[in-house]
Amino acid sequence: MNEVTPQYTWRTTAVRAVMLLLVALLILRLLGLQIREVETLQAAGDARSVRTIANIAYRGMISDRQGRPLAISTPVKSLWLDPGQFDQRYLPTLATALQLDESHLAKRLSRMANRDFMYVKRHLAPSQANSLLDQGIPGLYSQTEYKRFYPAADVAAHLIGFTDTEQRGVDGLEWTYDSLLRGRSGSQRVLKSRGGKIIQHIDSVEEVKHGQDLQLSIDLRLQYYAYKELKAAVAKFNAVSGSMVLLDVQTNEVLALVNEPSYNPNQRQSLRPEQVRNRAITDVVEPGSTMKPLTMVAALESGLYDQHSVINTSPGYINVEGKLLTDMQDYGELSMAGILKKSSQVGTTRIALDVGGDRIRNVMQRFGVGQSLATGFPGESFGLLPDHTSWHPLQTVTMAYGYGVAMTPLQLAQVYSVLANDGMRKDVSLVRVSGEVYSQRVVSSEITRQITAMLAHTSDQGGTATLADMESYSVAGKTGTLHRLGEHGYEGDKYVAVFAGFAPVGKPRIAAAVVIDNPRSGTYYGGEVAAPVFSRVVGESLRLLNVVPDQVRFVEAH
Repeated sequence: MNEVTPQYTWRTTAVRAVMLLLVALLILRLLGLQIREVETLQAAGDARSVRTIANIAYRGMISDRQGRPLAISTPVKSLWLDPGQFDQRYLPTLATALQLDESHLAKRLSRMANRDFMYVKRHLAPSQANSLLDQGIPGLYSQTEYKRFYPAADVAAHLIGFTDTEQRGVDGLEWTYDSLLRGRSGSQRVLKSRGGKIIQHIDSVEEVKHGQDLQLSIDLRLQYYAYKELKAAVAKFNAVSGSMVLLDVQTNEVLALVNEPSYNPNQRQSLRPEQVRNRAITDVVEPGSTMKPLTMVAALESGLYDQHSVINTSPGYINVEGKLLTDMQDYGELSMAGILKKSSQVGTTRIALDVGGDRIRNVMQRFGVGQSLATGFPGESFGLLPDHTSWHPLQTVTMAYGYGVAMTPLQLAQVYSVLANDGMRKDVSLVRVSGEVYSQRVVSSEITRQITAMLAHTSDQGGTATLADMESYSVAGKTGTLHRLGEHGYEGDKYVAVFAGFAPVGKPRIAAAVVIDNPRSGTYYGGEVAAPVFSRVVGESLRLLNVVPDQVRFVEAH
């Protein structure tokens, strides 16, 4: 046997090492390819079955002061397509079931061919969406969303407003409190079957934060009744529009705020701009004679007059800087209460000329005329209160009986709530108040009581507000009838009818204002058009709030 040389042994070992290395590299290569293929296949599988879906935040509920729903979000389904998976054979089925134009849907699919998501139709009833999903149409999926529903419909539309398709507030208190109500949507990863159904929830990517609820100050019972009566009055007198506001004297919360014409926020396909405006907060009118009580406040504060003062209004007219101001007739001598009861222009003019424009304006400013009520409502108007360095007699007089001054119906109700609240001015609120209410005194209790006593006579026999009278509750208020302001000045044959007041007189609970714009049935006086609305709505509201009657009348039996 021959002996193996060392050289041969070294070469053999080297060849074997190289061979083993090549085998190892080959195995590693095969393993790498396999792993890569598995990863590729897994990624492809995940692309089809593991998806990140949105967790849509539901919008907070809006309710009245008793918790009755005014705006709620109901779950709906939105259908969407993956164009790459969709089978065109199902196009007629899809278009017919969803009442879509087939050719238009086909064009959309063509444009979205390179994408994996396309909305087909949003906010469907779950039953309707499920009937299509159950057919197993390739590439058709759904996602749960929420749709806003307004149970009170047109009754509270102007106050609540509405949202858009994405559940963002675009009008009314839906807009004002959007950040509170909307919340924040989240997302999660889920495992879906080929048919698009969720098999397993994998993990949460971002937590959902649902919107907070909002409780308003209005009482839906009072809101319904106010809207019904206002709508009937606008129709009866063939008016262009109307507004009414009720305030709780104790807190200055808005108990009802209505406008006519209105609209149904659940059906907004054919809205007109005049339907959407919240006239009670955004539109200003000249308040007319409803401002005369503030002139009386200025007169009493000046010391030039007291509650027993008598003013001679004969001969029933007065000339101020070439402007003839007249009463309905020659009333002769009138007390301060008599001037308000008869709404005497001559009596108011004589007092205003004595007191002066600065004093009258100062009182109106303290009562909040020409100032924002800071409700946060979109488009809220400041109103207008004139300010002159020197007052001409006619400027003083016209302001004294409510011309040249502009305010919203809500601001007018606020003015009378100050009188009703013993001279204390409180912040107006559209949301329910809890806790202490900020208030400040703007006129003395003594003068306020004197003005209230005067206003209580306007609904007596012979006054301008007899139709504001109630059977069970005493009323203090003032009518206003003024020429409508148009593009070219005051219109001689168009009017605005106004009434503002509070009840009951001894312990006021509700202050209210009614404005009827351009009644065209022949009757246009505030005492005949606006005052009856006040009587019916405030009277019924006091009964609903269980306010004890302060006057009882007996009808003699025959």
